[in-house]
Amino acid sequence: MTEKKVETLLVSTGRQKKYTQGSVNPLIQRTSSIIFDTVEDLQHALKNCANGELFYGRRGTLTHFAFQEAMTELEGGAGCSLYPSGAAAITHSILAFVETGDHILLAGAAYEPTQDFCNKFLKKMGVSADYFDPMIGDGIAALIQPNTKVVFLESPGSLTMEVQDVPAIVRAVRQVNPDIVIIIDNTWAAGILFKALEFGIDVSVQSATKYIIGHSDGMLGTAVANARCWNQLRERSYLLGQIADPDTVYMANRGLRTLSVRLKHHEESSIRIAKWLAEQPEVAEVYHPALPSCPGHDYFQRDFTGSSGLFSFLLNTRLTAEQLADYLDNLSHFKMAFSWGGFESLILGIQPEILKLIRQYDATQKTGTLFRLHIGLENPQDLIDDLANGFARLAMR
Repeated sequence: MTEKKVETLLVSTGRQKKYTQGSVNPLIQRTSSIIFDTVEDLQHALKNCANGELFYGRRGTLTHFAFQEAMTELEGGAGCSLYPSGAAAITHSILAFVETGDHILLAGAAYEPTQDFCNKFLKKMGVSADYFDPMIGDGIAALIQPNTKVVFLESPGSLTMEVQDVPAIVRAVRQVNPDIVIIIDNTWAAGILFKALEFGIDVSVQSATKYIIGHSDGMLGTAVANARCWNQLRERSYLLGQIADPDTVYMANRGLRTLSVRLKHHEESSIRIAKWLAEQPEVAEVYHPALPSCPGHDYFQRDFTGSSGLFSFLLNTRLTAEQLADYLDNLSHFKMAFSWGGFESLILGIQPEILKLIRQYDATQKTGTLFRLHIGLENPQDLIDDLANGFARLAMR
């Protein structure tokens, strides 16, 4: 049989009749307790509860199983664990593979809550963490210690969008110690624009809050693991009480069906706006993986099948607090919020002193104000006009 293309797979996966009961979508099954008619039934469920057999609500329901099956198939893994947020997916994926005395390596451009977890929580557990330049490539081999158990990547990186040479990093890590678990935050690519496990990653983590749910109305995390790591990830996450509510999981399952169409619009609009920004005299640099100006653009072209709607741009100058507030407060279409991936366009302004604190590696200090944009599903010309009007207000101050 011909392998399904991703657009077809997004529509069909996770829709077995046992999940849909004859309807189009998987049912929402809300329950804590599963009733067993006989001792034999209970024992059968106990024996198979880790493999998609109804047992107890915390192990999941048909609603969960449908979505987990879909994510496993989409990312090419052995199984998928669910969490109540993307941050929980990150922290529990790391926790599943470390213990006191271990060491982990993290990309220095990783999501700030990931850094906080390592610096504040893991440190108290006696797990040490070091950061590396996201453009390190095979140079990561020199940083691996005898007790290194996890390498955590995020590509593109948060805020400055560095695309890592994942194949080179994976090869280097495996040559030093093939037992090290390599995890990636794969949210920017929605798990389908970069096929992490095909590049040798062990666990691909996502905030399904973002593109999968796609409407800014639910929080959910996923972690898809390969066969080597799946059992340990599943059981340790279960022991730590991780579960997502079925209503949110249903929304994620529904979001998958339109993911490909939405991503195409996000991609086309974001590239158009990024190219426009690159031509503006107020802008020093644009960090969009699809543009040559972005660090790691060549790796993006080689390894990714497309881009999403999140990118950043840097101004030539640092705005004053008053200028920054005036720029952000008076935008018509871009709203300020700590998320992205929904249908709406969002913006955040980051001053250079804050950016310096978040970038955990030696890098040329950026002196201008940085803006992170998420390009939603609005008409891109309306969004360009909104940004242009903001620049005009700056010029008048």
